[in-house]
Amino acid sequence: MLTEEQMTHTRATLHELQIEHRDLDLVIEHLMLNPPPDELLVRRLKKRKLLLKDRITFLEHMLEPDVPA
Repeated sequence: MLTEEQMTHTRATLHELQIEHRDLDLVIEHLMLNPPPDELLVRRLKKRKLLLKDRITFLEHMLEPDVPA
């Protein structure tokens, strides 16, 4: 179980990752709407976005209390 300090730090990290994830959405959308898009850049941004989503999901699960089966 996480201490209160760890939970606070995890929530702050989670919030920062969610902001970065949302910002990447906006950047990708902007690149796609202003042709010709830089395909390599778009792929890299999408990969980063997926990695962020995985980390966000992991941190959310850390913050949720265990649910008995």
